[in-house]
Amino acid sequence: MSHVPTERHLLRAKDIVDARFREPLDVPALAQAAYLSPAHFSREFRRAFGETPHQYLLTRRLERAAALLRNTDRSVAEICFYVGLRSVGSFTTSFRRVYGVSPAAYRAAHPPASA
Repeated sequence: MSHVPTERHLLRAKDIVDARFREPLDVPALAQAAYLSPAHFSREFRRAFGETPHQYLLTRRLERAAALLRNTDRSVAEICFYVGLRSVGSFTTSFRRVYGVSPAAYRAAHPPASA
């Protein structure tokens, strides 16, 4: 049996986050998909991608939320739950930290393009 590089397994876990960001994902499940222990997986993921698995997942969720705020009329709460987050308050805090404004202010500043 040939050796598969750790990076390949890390990419597998990263792909899982990209595809299933709405699902409840945690480090042990992602580590299992990468065939690594949770601690080793977290260290190697951060080394390879520059952020922890949790940060990467949150970033993907916030990016998707920003797109939904720009392109739909769903409520902020709906979007929060749709992207896999469980607390509107935490969502708003995280969104403001990344984008510099609340989700509602972001939506107001990015109206959908008119047809």
